Amino acid sequence: MNGRARYDALRITAARARLTGESPLFGIVRPCTHRLTDGLKTEWMAHLCGLCLALRADHGQFARVVTNYDGLIVSVLTEAQIGVVPGTRRTAGPCPLRQMKSAPVARGEGARLAATVSLVLASAKVRDHMADGDGLLARRPVAAAARRVARSWDRAGARTGRELGFDTAVLVDAVDRQTGIEALAGPGTSLLVVTEPTETATAAAFAHTAVLAGRPRNVEPLAEAGRLFGRLAHLLDAVEDREADAAAGAWNPLTATGTSLEEARRLADDALHGIRLALRDAEFADGKLAHVLLAHELRRSVDRAFGTTTCAHGAPEGAHQPGPYGPGPYAPGPVPGNPYAPGPGGPGGPLPPEPPDRRRGLIAGCAVWMGLACTCQLCCGHEDPWSRERREGLCHDIGNCCDCCDCCSNCCSGCGDGEGGCCDGCGCDCSC
Repeated sequence: MNGRARYDALRITAARARLTGESPLFGIVRPCTHRLTDGLKTEWMAHLCGLCLALRADHGQFARVVTNYDGLIVSVLTEAQIGVVPGTRRTAGPCPLRQMKSAPVARGEGARLAATVSLVLASAKVRDHMADGDGLLARRPVAAAARRVARSWDRAGARTGRELGFDTAVLVDAVDRQTGIEALAGPGTSLLVVTEPTETATAAAFAHTAVLAGRPRNVEPLAEAGRLFGRLAHLLDAVEDREADAAAGAWNPLTATGTSLEEARRLADDALHGIRLALRDAEFADGKLAHVLLAHELRRSVDRAFGTTTCAHGAPEGAHQPGPYGPGPYAPGPVPGNPYAPGPGGPGGPLPPEPPDRRRGLIAGCAVWMGLACTCQLCCGHEDPWSRERREGLCHDIGNCCDCCDCCSNCCSGCGDGEGGCCDGCGCDCSC
């Protein structure tokens, strides 16, 4: 990747934050890559990068600002029903968000549908921020430019949607109805009345993956999974923004309807259970990644939003444990990969051979650092952007997300018949 391309990639991540008011890569399903096996991590990155490149190919360079973690689930579901077949992967060149490495990325109708849905819903989010007067969008010149961008995204999304047989009008209609519903909502209004438009939009997107995959029997269960996923997305957004909205005097679904956090948690847990049941009714060629994202990682998203966590050492999934900054599991003794642990070069041992100098220059290192920050990899073990030495991440001290057995214990405590066992029928690719 040349210097101009690197600059464009970094500029896009910054523009995303300024335009939407969100972190550079937003979404409720944000898996720590240390909880994914190498195979699933490669697949997840393939879909994330595939979504980004599909946005660029169909809608231009700037459209990549709407790349998000949740949008890639549409691509994952499409491929889960078809399987990885010739033509669904291509090799992309180096990118700062991949530490300047090339990688296989998803391509095809699933990635294009994910791009279309992300684009249309992002245009709705921009309009929502304009209506609330958030950040830079409170200024008239910026708001006018953002309005033009939103309209162009709507048209572009509708054009690609027609090519895929997907009517984006259902997404636009859901967004338009949302404003009216929020205006009428008050104490005593059911929270599910407020979340209905989001549920309808995501149900349509999930269901159309079955159409693209040629599996009509999956339309109904995936529509149900999408409906409940939309409910969760709306709920978790409301929970995470509740205090900030109260301080800013902004509208919040929980505050407006008088819904308690306990009731919101009950609705979230019901939605999680419903998604798992819906996924069991669907037929997949290879549903491992879809299962991990929509069953286990979605559970962690709920725990994160409500300030609870799932114990990695045998507690039932969904048990309310101390929050993510509470004590974590600790195993005494040398930490694997710790350069200061006893080993070669210690007392009585020979010094290891001097490794070749693979350090990056200042600009290349800054680009890689930006990529690590934007993809949340700084919280986990990562390669130093400049020296390429292995570094422990922030969550290493917290003990929250970098334990290999975290995936396995959750996998074996909540799948199949719910009685544990050894991941029978779970679909997880754990190898602890």
